[in-house]
Amino acid sequence: MVTKISSGVSVTVEVFYQSEYSNPLGSEYMFAYRITIENHNTFAIKLLTRHWYIFDSTGENREVQGDGVVGLQPYIEAGEQFQYSSGCNLRTEMGKMYGTYTMENQNNKMKFKVQIPAFEMIAPSKYN
Repeated sequence: MVTKISSGVSVTVEVFYQSEYSNPLGSEYMFAYRITIENHNTFAIKLLTRHWYIFDSTGENREVQGDGVVGLQPYIEAGEQFQYSSGCNLRTEMGKMYGTYTMENQNNKMKFKVQIPAFEMIAPSKYN
């Protein structure tokens, strides 16, 4: 589990290897991740967009951008949190992701970036 705080918002990531959806012989590795976003500011925020950078151990990289997360643009009150789960497929046993969320201060409608910490995705077989 990794956590990063930026712009008064903490982002915590937990990663889980999904063996039932992976096919190592076919170079398909599936990972799930759970993200908890906590608003430590004195104002409510709204998550507008996400921007991910995804890398595998071959050096291949992908970028994913879009509105919200899992089809939502959550509104997070001051002192509250929002949690969601999603997934990522890799062609290798190891990789990493990091990125940013664009948030909007609900008091003044100003937009700001929140850092998503880099986290590793490693298939359990790689530990042996």
